[in-house]
Amino acid sequence: MESRYSRRSTTLSNHFTDVEEEHSMHSPPRLSADSRPQDYDHRHDNLLFSPSRSPPHATNMYSVLPPPSPESPWTLSPHQTPSPSLLYHCIATLHRQEGAIFSIAAARGLVFTGSESRRIRAWRQPDCTERGYLEASYGEIRAILAHGNTLFTSHKDDRIRVWNASSVSEDFQAKKITTLPKRGLFLFFSKSKNNKHKDRISCMAYNHGEGVLYTGSLDRTIKAWRVSDNLCVDSFTAHEDCINAIVVKQDDGCVFSSSSDGSVKIWRRVYGQSSHSLTMTLKFQPSPINALALSISPSSCFLYSGSSDGFINFWEKEKTSGRFNHGGFLQGHRFSVLCLVAKEKLVFSGSEDTTIRVWRREEGSCFHECLAVLDAHRGPVKCLAVSLEIEKVMVMGFLLYSAGLDQAFKVWRIKILPEEKESTQDLLVEPKNVVDSFETNPVLSPSWVMEKLQGNHPFR
Repeated sequence: MESRYSRRSTTLSNHFTDVEEEHSMHSPPRLSADSRPQDYDHRHDNLLFSPSRSPPHATNMYSVLPPPSPESPWTLSPHQTPSPSLLYHCIATLHRQEGAIFSIAAARGLVFTGSESRRIRAWRQPDCTERGYLEASYGEIRAILAHGNTLFTSHKDDRIRVWNASSVSEDFQAKKITTLPKRGLFLFFSKSKNNKHKDRISCMAYNHGEGVLYTGSLDRTIKAWRVSDNLCVDSFTAHEDCINAIVVKQDDGCVFSSSSDGSVKIWRRVYGQSSHSLTMTLKFQPSPINALALSISPSSCFLYSGSSDGFINFWEKEKTSGRFNHGGFLQGHRFSVLCLVAKEKLVFSGSEDTTIRVWRREEGSCFHECLAVLDAHRGPVKCLAVSLEIEKVMVMGFLLYSAGLDQAFKVWRIKILPEEKESTQDLLVEPKNVVDSFETNPVLSPSWVMEKLQGNHPFR
């Protein structure tokens, strides 16, 4: 039976402390910064292994700002960065009574959530009023992908459902288009029966121009589906272990895949054919890679990978050769990085340590800064989605959607203030100065440390 969602939203007139008190009445004890030692230095959260910048007077940066009014619901980023340039606020929270939320997708004013249930819920942006749901024969929706009015969902039977979902005025309309691969007795003697994945589909990516859907699975294979005629046009073993993430670079069709084998691979379709060939393997550390994100601008292209050691590695594409060169890595998360999304110059990372970090890349360079750490959930942050908040053709900020294994789904309104043009000095942090063992780091949740020590990975 489908578990009901109970909707909780906060308005801009409420205190942030009121929101925290409300959550504490309906949720398990907070597994967050409360368990840190009182003398813990937050500056260690911001260690960046790309060359980061910090002004000499960073410690006094916040003294020049007027204090927020008592009625303000906004929280200023608590981190000492080159500019106090981010404001964020949780505007809505939904709680599931049972089961975890596995996937999120946002498109055209709607947000879709997938869970253990057979129902895919649709919510209105940004207040998360429920608009309706789509129901399939199987649940455990591990991946959701939205493009225009088309929605792709993966299910427990290792198949994909394709839906047409639209919201016109107050009417939500949804209809299943097809299942990939199709079911039917006539397929028993057909080669098409081999197109089905042999294990759970963990991730999906869509090539808009070619109309090709890519699916990655725990069976170590990638399959390419031509959506126009619902055919599997290619299938190949891509990695030595489970595939955890896939992204597509839309301008040239390159496919990036990551795996628990610790590698990122770049694939390109053979010219004039439907098959794919491996063009490059990126492997900087042996730790399983759980998430990928692409950040593309007219002048640059960056690939980010989040791994189980808590690091976010990034590669920059050379303009001349087209190769991806390792640019550095961002450190701050204490446990595994489980999800990544990129929007413009911002990168959002969700982790097993229950937090979400907001990173910004400096235009024209590899320098990154951590703008904020959102004390987001009481369990690992499993998935993220982000969209621009637009009002009367003006971009007002970002809407960030997060879901964790604490059975909560949250909506964050994030505003980026203009960057301050001030003289800075380069600061390079040496990797040897960082202790990367989670046993010696400040602990957010003792129960999750025990899970790690016992080798259990419930977030998979």
